[in-house]
Amino acid sequence: MTAIEPTPWPRPHFSRGEDKAMLLYFVFGAFPQKLKLDGARFGSAGLPRGVELHRFDKGTLAHWDGHPLRGALGELLREDDPHTFKAARSAHECVMLRGELEDQPSLDYLRDTLGVIGALLDTGGVAVVDPQTLSLFAPRAWAERFLIEGGAPPRAHVLILCHDENDGSAWVRTRGMRKFARPDISLRSVPQSEVDRAGALAEHLLELEAMGMRFADGTTLEVEGMPPGLIARHGGSLDDPQFNNRHVEFEWPV
Repeated sequence: MTAIEPTPWPRPHFSRGEDKAMLLYFVFGAFPQKLKLDGARFGSAGLPRGVELHRFDKGTLAHWDGHPLRGALGELLREDDPHTFKAARSAHECVMLRGELEDQPSLDYLRDTLGVIGALLDTGGVAVVDPQTLSLFAPRAWAERFLIEGGAPPRAHVLILCHDENDGSAWVRTRGMRKFARPDISLRSVPQSEVDRAGALAEHLLELEAMGMRFADGTTLEVEGMPPGLIARHGGSLDDPQFNNRHVEFEWPV
């Protein structure tokens, strides 16, 4: 494969915020002792400043409290893809890519990090864990989702979840928007008959945020075919286990 010229990933609605973008990925496999990564083959200009690469051998992994294949996350990943989970657990090594970056007017930092992950999979990697979206990928699945011409759409980087509430309504929310230095989306009191519509709205809102938009506290959104009253309310914290991020919440209008 020849080198791919990095394609700019602009954010046309960019308005700088105070939060930082946080990237965290784990790549399991058996890598050469001297790691040489050709990220240019995957459209990467190299690991962006602020994102660090750390290697852990199997002996270290055995005593690592932050092991992403253990605990509740590990059980979730095992159920989701037992074959890839087994390959990851059997791997001799894990490479962690982690970093925080100031809010930026382009997503080139994300493009470059994904390209480095592509290079790791091309150099002995057998599985990728994205704990921000509670996801596990085999190499082929990763490439098909992220290493595509023009870049994967924002939806590919974010998880949309739906929960049934005690009052019979639904709660639709996202996970993963910290990659974009933006709060996650929360839609409360959604009637069960409107769940699909709420999911589509959550996807639209996360795309706007990924492209740089910020919803100020108290902002009222006008959505075609919906009654008024969709008001943005900021809440949560970076330690919130439901989001691993702050969030902006909208109460479904009656």
